[in-house]
Amino acid sequence: MANHVEARPLRPAAPVRLLKLAWGAAATLLSVIYTVAMAPVAALLAALGMHRWVSALSRAWGWLIIRTCGVTVEIEGLDYLRGLKSYVLVTNHQSFFDIFAILAFIPGDIRFVAKKELLRIPLIGYTLRRNGHIVIDRQRGGKSIRRALEAARGNYPICVFAEGHRFNDNSVHPFNEGAAWIAIAAKLPCVPMAIMGSGAFFPREAMVVIPGGRMKMKICPPIPAEGLERAALTKTLEETVRAAFDPAWHG
Repeated sequence: MANHVEARPLRPAAPVRLLKLAWGAAATLLSVIYTVAMAPVAALLAALGMHRWVSALSRAWGWLIIRTCGVTVEIEGLDYLRGLKSYVLVTNHQSFFDIFAILAFIPGDIRFVAKKELLRIPLIGYTLRRNGHIVIDRQRGGKSIRRALEAARGNYPICVFAEGHRFNDNSVHPFNEGAAWIAIAAKLPCVPMAIMGSGAFFPREAMVVIPGGRMKMKICPPIPAEGLERAALTKTLEETVRAAFDPAWHG
């Protein structure tokens, strides 16, 4: 009788695993150093009202971290952004690398919608506030809308992570109505985008990046907000991102 042997996937040789671990630790440390070095410069530029310089520095920061960690970013659908100045970019959220990739590769001076808790982070919170990012405070909703209207008047794209949290379980979670709320109030089109892969190499609980990862940003056609209620627009955005999201994608 033939012996049946269970086949197991081959694991990288120990030296390769050790090298990758060392690379990940070094890349994570360098990313922290970039952040610590650039945060005070960004805060100073923001205080001086040099907002375009802050945006350029943020783009360089995102690009440096992506490159240092050996992350490959595939982008599909950039043509949909042609001719758009101000719009609401609505996406799922898997990892901090979503932010780095958006800063590095999405055109325009992006303004992010952020939680008010980020304001407590020294320098970063100050820069967010001074550089026109939209900080959500449920008790001061009117101020958030004013910020969104200012961003729209300044022709800035506004990025909303519509799930409200980072999730790395390789699925799209229900969307909050915040993106629709901003789009309808500011009379902006929404651009849905699905992010895949980033949760695999830097999940929410991780302290060290797994270097050499791959991620994809799939941009979908713009959706006008005119004439839609918040619930209906939110449902359309969520369904569009779910349809674009491929759980089997591994780069």
